Amino acid sequence: MGERRDEDTGRRILPRVRLAIQCGFLLFCLWMGYRFYLFYLWAIGASERFVPRPPSVEGFLPISALLGLKRLLLTGYWDAIHPAGLVILVAALCIALLWRKGFCGWICPVGAFSNLVERLARRLGILLSPPRWVDLPLLSGKYLLLAFFVYVIFWKMDLRQVVGFMQTPYNIAADAKMLQFFLHPSPLAASILAALVILSLVIRNFWCRYLCPYGALLGLFALLAPVGVRRDDDACIQCSRCDRICPTAVPVSRKTVVRSAECIGCLECVAECPRANCLTVVAVPAWRLRWWVLPLGVLATFFLAWLLANVTGHWQTSIALETFKAAYRASGALAHPSF
Repeated sequence: MGERRDEDTGRRILPRVRLAIQCGFLLFCLWMGYRFYLFYLWAIGASERFVPRPPSVEGFLPISALLGLKRLLLTGYWDAIHPAGLVILVAALCIALLWRKGFCGWICPVGAFSNLVERLARRLGILLSPPRWVDLPLLSGKYLLLAFFVYVIFWKMDLRQVVGFMQTPYNIAADAKMLQFFLHPSPLAASILAALVILSLVIRNFWCRYLCPYGALLGLFALLAPVGVRRDDDACIQCSRCDRICPTAVPVSRKTVVRSAECIGCLECVAECPRANCLTVVAVPAWRLRWWVLPLGVLATFFLAWLLANVTGHWQTSIALETFKAAYRASGALAHPSF
């Protein structure tokens, strides 16, 4: 009985644990963004204060990471320009293969922001759930975007073009151009960002659910994950609370084992379920796990990738500071290279 009470207590605090972990990563990303801003100011000559460039900002360069992944698969060469971006991508893919889309559910700062917006919308009572006949077609958006990037990078571009693009000043300054996008967005870009925030207030996780190609890629990998949520049909009372709380609208109450590509491994359904042992975390074939094993596995996989990258010299860029300075100062005039 004591073990069951401990498990029930753990399930109740699970959403708060998840929120704390998400907010921790979000605050870290904001801090790294500020540190990068200081480095950028030094590089363009707007400040005399030198702050080392934080490699973590490369996590916001998914196109460069995909190019690096293709080069890695074809040649075994690890990108030396934005190596941390490739580390984060590979770590996210490994997490998906082992722990479902745990990167989306526990680490991604955009996912954290979406979770905070969803909580606000619930408090305001303005959150809507599109009907399935609307929801399902909208889901195709992120897969179409993913198909476009896969076609361009993995099909259309040959190795020479990939290497050529990665060595261009445009790619070297990609982080600076990303920063400029947020510091000085065009009216169109600002309008799109505002629209995404407003839509996320009304429709939960709008970006993550319908538009994020990164999440689509991780979802496909997560179909192979051995870990999932199992529902005991005998214990289930069909209250549908799991369906209503799921941030990706997976119909948990109609499944025996949740293996959907949309499942982000957040375990909100497990915490919401009023019946003990009705929704549990299991590994193939039916090995029951404590709920905390999944988030612990997600974090352990991510930090192990970071540690290995540091030990093997695959975290810090090899680009000289003077090269960054030259690329950043010319970044405003850099056009997307064509091949």
